Amino acid sequence: MITVALPKGALLKDSIRLFQAIGLDFSAFLDSANRQLQIPSTNGAAKALLVRAQDVPVYVEYGQAQLGIVGYDVLREKKPQVAHLADLGFGRCRLSVAVKESSSYRSALELPIYGRVASKFVHCAREYFDALDLPVEIVPLYGSVELGPITGMSEAIVDLVSTGRTLKENGLIEIEVLFESTARLIAHPLSYRVNADGLSLLIEQVRSQVLVTA
Repeated sequence: MITVALPKGALLKDSIRLFQAIGLDFSAFLDSANRQLQIPSTNGAAKALLVRAQDVPVYVEYGQAQLGIVGYDVLREKKPQVAHLADLGFGRCRLSVAVKESSSYRSALELPIYGRVASKFVHCAREYFDALDLPVEIVPLYGSVELGPITGMSEAIVDLVSTGRTLKENGLIEIEVLFESTARLIAHPLSYRVNADGLSLLIEQVRSQVLVTA
């Protein structure tokens, strides 16, 4: 039986809708009364795991799930050994550099040498500033990173932005975009190559559905 790793949070509803369209119903995960973290599809053809978005590629890389859906931002940050199969088109957002609107900074290169940048995307932020040849201190934060500039702990943040509302409400503005992110379909490399449990057919069904809805 094929196992799919589904992400908790913002991508879950669209992920479930996508699999429903090809006959795999995991909508029990949307029931607030449900506490199960592993459920079979209603037709018994597959099962799904409900995990944190950051853990989806881990379950896929280690073979506990043959397929997974995860944001491109997570793939860029973690660089897991998984097969990247399709851009699913939903969950669109961007990873950006933001600063206090009241500051004088309007580009990343204007940030001070050895200044502080708070982010939960430590590796992405480090790669970006290294490419700019701008030495900064990356401060790992995993809660509300907006507090970094607000409290004066950091000059800037690197964080995901969707509508920009959270930044605006906290007096911050975007000054650079590192990359755009959408939901991606990933697979366990060996399972994909050997077509375990008819995985290729399921992947093609997903890809076809993405083309239909694009």
